[in-house]
Amino acid sequence: MRLFRLAKIARVSLRFGLDQMILDRASTTRVGEWLRRLLPRRHFDEPRAVRLRRALESLGPIFVKFGQMLSTRRDLLPADLVIELSRLQDRVPPFDSALAVELIEAEFGQPVDTVFHRFERTPVASASIAQVHFGELPDGTEVAIKVLRPGIDRVIDNDVALMEVAATLIEKLWVEGRRLKPREVVAEFSRHLRDELDLMREAGNCSQLRRNFRGSPLLAVPEVYWDYCSPSVMVMERMYGTPISQTETLRAQGVDMSALSRAGVEIFFTQVFRDGFFHADMHPGNIFVKIEGPMRGQYIALDFGIMGTLNERDKQYLATNFLAFFQRDYRRVAQAHVDAGWVPADTRVDDFETAIRAVCEPIFDRPLRDISFGKTLLRLFQTARRFNMEVQPQLVMLQKTLLNIEGLGRELDPDLDLWKTAKPFLERWMNEQVGWRALIRHVKEEAPGWAVVLPQMPRLVHRALLNESRDLLPEQIAALERQQRRQTRATWTLAALVVIALAVQAYVLWY
Repeated sequence: MRLFRLAKIARVSLRFGLDQMILDRASTTRVGEWLRRLLPRRHFDEPRAVRLRRALESLGPIFVKFGQMLSTRRDLLPADLVIELSRLQDRVPPFDSALAVELIEAEFGQPVDTVFHRFERTPVASASIAQVHFGELPDGTEVAIKVLRPGIDRVIDNDVALMEVAATLIEKLWVEGRRLKPREVVAEFSRHLRDELDLMREAGNCSQLRRNFRGSPLLAVPEVYWDYCSPSVMVMERMYGTPISQTETLRAQGVDMSALSRAGVEIFFTQVFRDGFFHADMHPGNIFVKIEGPMRGQYIALDFGIMGTLNERDKQYLATNFLAFFQRDYRRVAQAHVDAGWVPADTRVDDFETAIRAVCEPIFDRPLRDISFGKTLLRLFQTARRFNMEVQPQLVMLQKTLLNIEGLGRELDPDLDLWKTAKPFLERWMNEQVGWRALIRHVKEEAPGWAVVLPQMPRLVHRALLNESRDLLPEQIAALERQQRRQTRATWTLAALVVIALAVQAYVLWY
């Protein structure tokens, strides 16, 4: 099967001229030069980006998903390829519903009409990895049932193996191919696909996001029904709303589009800076809007297969860079990269600052509301790569999501000033990271550990000093004992300060 698939890939590549797209580059290897002479020259009326998109569509859904992922790598690909690949749609004909029924019955060991009070045989959505049916639980709860596509794991194994072969060839045929790191890109794609194959993982993502936004008027997330979930079946609450792409319908229903666009920005920055856990596949097909009831205008999130996470250092990096960038403090931007360890420690900050200024300063010739956060982040990445910055996968996912949010927000409201909306949020978050609020929060977080360690400190210090004193002179031993007494006093002073800080916090919260 893999040989037939490889033959098809070769045939499609020649048909759309993908070979010439690689071999016509200025710098090819010796093997590439040999192939360039061997293969016939052809003329194509369509631009290379269109030919690449059509080739991926011809190769099937896994290659389409690969193209979608490549469209997020603006740090690697030329702009024309990125723009065209972003048009790829993961639209796959549904598989036979009888197979979905068989899979559900195999998972639960009983007929599907016993597991569910109602199971609609006609799917409502279908993609390369899974498809969705509506139904009802035995208690009448309306649900959406996501079922993994049968045999998809074998398809992925075969196609990813062939992508790895293609990536190796690109590195051997094209000098620039090594810089693009095609094998690493394929490995990253494979990892994301494996994550999407486990619907229990997606259910966990959904449950976490729902918990983060419980009670929020901004975002609704479906409830997961865990008793009906498995690695190949996910059952969640059915959500009612209008796709956010249907802007005319939303306006006709009286939804405030300006407020909706601002809410989208707030949801994004809340996920990033409050939770460090964000939906990384926020294209219009995964976002609905409530148009009825008291929560009209509330976002609805769907499809949780791809989520991004950020640690405290990532969040600090992003907030510092955005604030410093819009204040034109390029030295602070450069220093943030060094402090984060994302460029070598011996990087000359002044040289890095000059490079960032040369790239970013022209942006400020435009109104602030027209400046793109996503493109700003991309410019920073591109500049930092010249100083040997390693691409951070979590930030690439963030940049993709940010570009989606920006495009969506400005489609809803062309006058959206993203900076005006985001700046108060960023400043508030930064203020919470420094000053007495941050001190009290850190003390509160660390206090349980201190409560265990502090009483043991004098004994632990004494034991360490005894171990060190075996080969010491009497006067050295006396000096160490004095040091021990000073450390003991310092320990109890620190404990007293902790108690005082906690008391102050309790007083503030109480009164």
